[in-house]
Amino acid sequence: MINVCDAPEKSNTVVNDAGDAEILAEPLGRWPILSYGTGHMLNDTTSACWFTYLLVFLTDMGLSPSEAATVMLSGQIADGFATIFAGELMDRFGRFKRWHGAGSALVTVSFSSVFGGCSPCKILGTDSPIVQTIGYSTSAAIFNVGWAATQVSHMSMVNCITLNPTSRVALASCRNAFTMVANLSLYAIAFVVFHVTASRTKADVETQYMWIAYVSIFIGCCFLGVFYIGTKEPRSNQEVEGRSDVRVSWAYWFKKVLYYQVAVVYVLTRLITNVSQSFLAFYVIDDLQMSPSSKALVPAIIYISSFIISILLQEMKWNGHRLKLFFSAGGILWICCGAGTLLLPRNMSAIMYLLSIVIGMANALIMVTAISMQSVLVGEDLNGCAFVYGSLSFMDKMACGLALYILESYQNTTWSLGICGCFTVTRNAVGFIPAVCAALGVIVTSTMDLNTTRKPLSQPLLA
Repeated sequence: MINVCDAPEKSNTVVNDAGDAEILAEPLGRWPILSYGTGHMLNDTTSACWFTYLLVFLTDMGLSPSEAATVMLSGQIADGFATIFAGELMDRFGRFKRWHGAGSALVTVSFSSVFGGCSPCKILGTDSPIVQTIGYSTSAAIFNVGWAATQVSHMSMVNCITLNPTSRVALASCRNAFTMVANLSLYAIAFVVFHVTASRTKADVETQYMWIAYVSIFIGCCFLGVFYIGTKEPRSNQEVEGRSDVRVSWAYWFKKVLYYQVAVVYVLTRLITNVSQSFLAFYVIDDLQMSPSSKALVPAIIYISSFIISILLQEMKWNGHRLKLFFSAGGILWICCGAGTLLLPRNMSAIMYLLSIVIGMANALIMVTAISMQSVLVGEDLNGCAFVYGSLSFMDKMACGLALYILESYQNTTWSLGICGCFTVTRNAVGFIPAVCAALGVIVTSTMDLNTTRKPLSQPLLA
């Protein structure tokens, strides 16, 4: 099957043939979809480590909850602003793969320093909390700048690779499936490291997380090789349709009601997944008092479940109505799981393994459909697609950063409650907040008009 990535390149020639638009409307084959999906593996492995273990690692290193929250907030702020600038520059100059490669290189170099100990502390010979906070915050900011460039470029490629709405969902679903693979890889690494190595001293803890970081980077880089070999630079809108369009202005998107609806749903989806993931390790260890290996096993179950659902979603035919329906189904599942985790008593902690399966299903449903809604929003207005992805990511990073900062700052606060002992901030972060966000997301989704300009195709997603 032919697609834009397989079309032969023509130097200094603008394709003015209407047949190219028809080629883009055809469904993609398996290889273009699979090779594209591997392109976010490095970001996904490092992101899983970032959200799951950063706060635990920093507090183990001696930082207070508020200082650890400051480090994460600095990274989220850097990530948010980087997405805006990266999106604007990509819309101006294109070359998504170059931006992707530059961002991946920065992630590779900087991530090990986030979990590799405080470099300024070693240079200055001090363990001062202020120096530690500044050192870790600087490393976190650099890492997130590279992460943002990789994310925006990878997401923006979807709309330039194909105009087919079903294939666009296929790309998003495959990307989500490899996100699950990345997370499972991380938790498998963490499970082995936590079992094989001891953590009696601060140096032992630092060594544990350093190994996790190094192996995660290596695995991510291996998959990047598949992406760069199998995915060619997609053509811009002008090259495809032979037009010299003026780049779509920001004001064009701000006048669209759908832009704000998609933004709200996407931000709420990221709040659900990122906030719950960031406090999950605290929840299973501190609140439920499960074994240390559970902080790797419980997330692994979640991502196995998500991976299976993501694969199944790829084999479906998609339209706007189904996107709304499946997002709502995922939101309702999260409301039920949120209530369960909020009220789960310590002496029934084994139920968490069952809840993890349902949480994984819900995460896959809301994430695949929320990302696909962005493709519906962009449609065929490819000249501004990077701004859309960048601006929505900016809102996501700022919202998640502020939410995590506030929650981590008040982590030691508890409220008395009968059967489960207390309503800790951790319980609220894993249960109550995701449930509320899911409910709001379902309400906003119900008001959307997601009718696509092209009829859904009769072929399955990976035909």
